[in-house]
This record gives sequence, structure tokens and C-alpha cells, in this order.
Amino acid sequence: PGRDFLPKVGNFQVPLLRILTVPFTQGWPNKVDKLVSTWFFCGLKNCKWVPKEGIDTGKALRHIKAILGSFEPKHEHKEAGCAYLLSEWFEDVTYERAK
Repeated sequence: PGRDFLPKVGNFQVPLLRILTVPFTQGWPNKVDKLVSTWFFCGLKNCKWVPKEGIDTGKALRHIKAILGSFEPKHEHKEAGCAYLLSEWFEDVTYERAK
């Protein structure tokens, strides 16, 4: 499915649970995996996101924040799902670790 295939729930469009269970990581840790882990444990600052065509950066990042802040699913599934979504929505990102 394309990027438009996201059901709307409240103010967020949320990814289907299916993508959270897809084994995404190929060669741990890659750049996006490191980004998600750093974001979760330390926070990010001075981020410069390069979105793919048609992607609203603010909306995409709200999706990621909602997933990272949820108590379900398991942490490993959240990291994998967020890494997958970021790789689908962004070409690149530069950032600094906040802590």
C-alpha cells in the first residue's frame, strides 16, 4: 500500500499493526535504527529532515512521536516500526543527540 493507506484515528493517521511486526532491520544497526534508538533514549536536537515527495514532515513526525510514546506494542516492535516508517517518509536526516 502507498503512503495514503493510513487509517485516521483522532488527530493522527496511524500505521497498521502489520508494519510494526514486519522484520525491517537488515544489518543492525543501520542509520535509521540508530536514529530511532537515540530519539527514544536520549532525544534529538538540531534535526534537519529531508522528506520524500508528498510527505508532510510535521504530520509524519507526529505519527512517530505517537508510536514512540505508546505503551504498546513491545519496545522492539515500536523501534522497528518507526524505523520502517521513517525510511518510507524521509530521504535523509541529520541530527544531534540531545542528552
